[in-house]
Amino acid sequence: MFEVSGLQRLTLGPLGFSLQSGEVVALRGASGSGKTVLMRALADLDPCEGQVTLDGVDRYDFSGPDWRKAVSWVPAEAGWWTDRVADHFQDWSLALPLIEELGLAPDCADWSVSRASTGERQRLALARALALKPSVLLLDEPTSGLDSQSVAQAESLIARLALAGAAVLWTTHDDTQAARVAGRSLLMDAGQLREVPAT
Repeated sequence: MFEVSGLQRLTLGPLGFSLQSGEVVALRGASGSGKTVLMRALADLDPCEGQVTLDGVDRYDFSGPDWRKAVSWVPAEAGWWTDRVADHFQDWSLALPLIEELGLAPDCADWSVSRASTGERQRLALARALALKPSVLLLDEPTSGLDSQSVAQAESLIARLALAGAAVLWTTHDDTQAARVAGRSLLMDAGQLREVPAT
């Protein structure tokens, strides 16, 4: 279980919520409401107050790299630190089945990142996170730049990860998608969270 209690960061909070293993929760709210600020705090990329635990273990009992492997964030615009695609993956052989399932060519390992389209980069970033086999997956608009077929492939892959036990917090502005992928929804409004119907 992923539990958040008394979390405060900038204009957010204090916030509290939990994610069960295997649960997909949609995070909704207007642009600028703080959804990405929350995601970055949960991923331990920005300092915040409050307690965040994974299976009863406090985030500060993890090393930074171990926490970010267990609680993996896929931002709306992923970072790329070298030009060769495969250099961004810990183990390309583990990622390759995910790459292919997301509709990317197996030879994209040797692509330059600059060659990849926005949608291809989104799918590569998703595969990079999924290859870590995280316990918690934080998704910030992961399908916003994808065509309908790629959206369906991504949703199917994430659903399978959840069935295997991962907890997923999924930011989306698409109410139809929220109803389709999530069992419940949290709405960010004025720095606070409240549960709303998934539809």
